[in-house]
Amino acid sequence: MGEPSDKRPVIDEDECTGCGLCVDECPNDVLELNDDDVAFVARPDDCDGCGTCSEECPSEAISME
Repeated sequence: MGEPSDKRPVIDEDECTGCGLCVDECPNDVLELNDDDVAFVARPDDCDGCGTCSEECPSEAISME
């Protein structure tokens, strides 16, 4: 797991495959999949910027900015 930071996940909707790994691996339950199976930041205030979602994303659709 990454170290907490001020950065937050930004999801490239065109690259997201909807696999759900980011949702499953986020320690703070920040991400969800929408009705189109695209990840989105559902609870941004709960994010500590650890970067686990970005590290786990196999399609590299998540960057920390």
